[in-house]
Amino acid sequence: MKKVTVGIIGAGRIGQLHADNILRSGLFHLKSISDISIDHLKGTHLEQQVPVLTTQTDDILKDPEINAVFICSSTDTHVDFIKACAKAGKHIFCEKPISFHIEETKEALQVVQEAGVKFQVGFNRRFDKHFRKVFETVRAGKIGKPHILKITSRDPQAPDESYIQRSGGMFMDMTIHDFDMIRYLSGREVAEVSVSAANLIDPKFKRNNDVDTAIITLTFDDGSLGVIDNSRQAVYGYDQRIEVFGDEGVVSAENERYTNVQISTKDSITVDHPKYFFLDRYKEAYVAEIAEFAKAIVEEKPLSCSGEDGYKAELIALAAQLSWKEKRSVSLSELNAVAVK
Repeated sequence: MKKVTVGIIGAGRIGQLHADNILRSGLFHLKSISDISIDHLKGTHLEQQVPVLTTQTDDILKDPEINAVFICSSTDTHVDFIKACAKAGKHIFCEKPISFHIEETKEALQVVQEAGVKFQVGFNRRFDKHFRKVFETVRAGKIGKPHILKITSRDPQAPDESYIQRSGGMFMDMTIHDFDMIRYLSGREVAEVSVSAANLIDPKFKRNNDVDTAIITLTFDDGSLGVIDNSRQAVYGYDQRIEVFGDEGVVSAENERYTNVQISTKDSITVDHPKYFFLDRYKEAYVAEIAEFAKAIVEEKPLSCSGEDGYKAELIALAAQLSWKEKRSVSLSELNAVAVK
């Protein structure tokens, strides 16, 4: 297959992850990486393997050889970069969320549509082999009509306060993955959101007008129900489980562990902890998502995780924020008329 020549904007942890996967994939040629500072890449394998390291984003936008751009910079820069890439005729892979402001997201997607370029959002969990199997099982009708969807998503440890301050809050930063996943699994649109949330882990969340623990109940447009439970600190590891219960059965995916060894004695039965870090848990999914992006460009195929999916996950996150702040259920239809405080 013809290789896609790409540039990366943003050389932090996620940008470097994508850079490594791109270099190993065989589907891409990574020509350039840009960031406001590039010194941290000096002397690394990326400096040796990537032709251009630059602090000038225009070096990527104006390069006629670059077909696509990975936007891995901070969320508050996404919209400007999306618009610039689209106007330059570059296909776009953008990390989540598209933005913190729904109107800005709509504007960016309009520019993308007018430019006719492909746009994929980095909801990597759609590409996890376990979650994909659950999705395929539901779509094949093997458990009948879904009635209840459950997602457990708990981080192993709380992030630094500096991260909390710029994250956009739990619902936009963390739960947005779950909002996308529950739409993906159900095949339905969310009609209503109700949130109960608390500060149980660390006062730094409350200091920054955020929460660290939440139960979110969702009602879909066909009346079926969803439940998401989140925590910023699960001391035993990265807890990632899903379940879809239907009128003819149930399908679920349990945690991925470092090994599947179980030790049984008269005193106890023990298994390994879940994988601890999201980069370990979703290592294969990160590879799979960029492979789809490349094939969609070269083979002119539709994407399974579009800008519209990113937009709808943001809408649910905004409804969750409003539900938490006003202590009431929020209909998604309200969001066009109600300003989220």
